[in-house]
Amino acid sequence: MGRTAGDQRVLVGRLLRRAGGALLGRTETRIDVSREPGGRPVVRADDGRTLPVSVSHVEQVVVVAARLGGPVGVDVEPCRPLPALALARRWYHPDEVGWLGDRPATGRDLDFLRLWTAKEAVGKALGSGLRGQGLRRPVPRPELGPLRPVPGRPGLRVGHPPLGGDLASDGGLVLAVAVAGAAGEIRVVLA
Repeated sequence: MGRTAGDQRVLVGRLLRRAGGALLGRTETRIDVSREPGGRPVVRADDGRTLPVSVSHVEQVVVVAARLGGPVGVDVEPCRPLPALALARRWYHPDEVGWLGDRPATGRDLDFLRLWTAKEAVGKALGSGLRGQGLRRPVPRPELGPLRPVPGRPGLRVGHPPLGGDLASDGGLVLAVAVAGAAGEIRVVLA
């Protein structure tokens, strides 16, 4: 994760090269960053190996997720007041609407955003985004901590890793990460 006051594309490229260098065992100068026709980033080492990555950004914050073990998805959203139940009724599965309605009103916006970011991250890991009823795709009830299985999607896990540093101190972001395949440790690194 990183903050920028300027062009987010510059920070995205730097974070993708840094992740590629670290995970593919190359210097950042030996990592190429390009885009697929649909816009998804591609990180490739000079020896031809590619690294599954995902990018999300909001305001001046950029988040890059990368892993050797298979597809990954990430989403970040700012915490903000919103009509959580009305939006949930429009977009979410009825079970999620019921769960959200039973939550304390003071935390409902955060719970809505945790569901939203989980759905976005899962869609990115699947390579489909939110197309095809992605907002109705079931996800586990949100909580901080380890990744949890996604209902009906064997081998897919999603979670909300805690933020550290200045991003945690402002209390203003919700982060979700989804992975396909074996799920190891999730580390949030501030750059």
